[in-house]
Amino acid sequence: MPLEATMIIVDNSEYMRNGDFTPSRFSAQSDAVSVIFGAKTQSNPENTVGVMSMAGKTPEVLVTPTQDIGKILSAMHTLKISGEADVSTGIQIAQLALKHRQNKNQRQRIVAFVGSPLAIDEKALVRLGKKLKKNNVSIDIISFGEGEENDDRLRAFVDAVSSSDNSHLVSIPPGPHLLSDMIVSSPILAGDSGAGDGPSDIPGGSGGGEGFEFGVDPSLDPELAMALRMSMQEEQARQDAAAAAANSE
Repeated sequence: MPLEATMIIVDNSEYMRNGDFTPSRFSAQSDAVSVIFGAKTQSNPENTVGVMSMAGKTPEVLVTPTQDIGKILSAMHTLKISGEADVSTGIQIAQLALKHRQNKNQRQRIVAFVGSPLAIDEKALVRLGKKLKKNNVSIDIISFGEGEENDDRLRAFVDAVSSSDNSHLVSIPPGPHLLSDMIVSSPILAGDSGAGDGPSDIPGGSGGGEGFEFGVDPSLDPELAMALRMSMQEEQARQDAAAAAANSE
């Protein structure tokens, strides 16, 4: 199996309170996160998986790619349902977290849960998809609960990212099945189709943003630039605090 660093983007918007998945969209998603982590780390002992939120005040990195399931479980346990999902910003922050992965030999993959209506149009999604493809980032989208409204746009997005069938859209309707079981039997985890064209550490990050911090021109999108900066600063502060606590023991 390929050597990968994966960022899982969790939809923690208000739509996750819906009970059309057992016992709720959020709980079903949390179980699926654990399943994906286990599958990724068992397929290659050097794989790492991180997790981040896409709703609340702003999308936020909760855990950078790790092999410690305890960190993932703790993050999911403390994550709160709040606000509306910002899929575009979430994906761009996930790409930034992958760019800063410790092992540059790892291929980069994003797994994004989308369980609320998209607020971004198809053209913007396709532009984002082309950025990911340029930077050798693969993506798997798990669309659940809002498939009829979202799937055409998400399919165009995945098509823009995909290279050698390395990215997938899996749409899971509500029903008696478990969300995690449907993911296990999907192309996302049922065998690997390759994960991009190899590792990439392109200065500047996203295509079209070379030379700017985080690969984003703040004059064109100041809110996104600020969100990216705040998310990485918060994650760095969290890591520094953890390191200080470990050194004091």
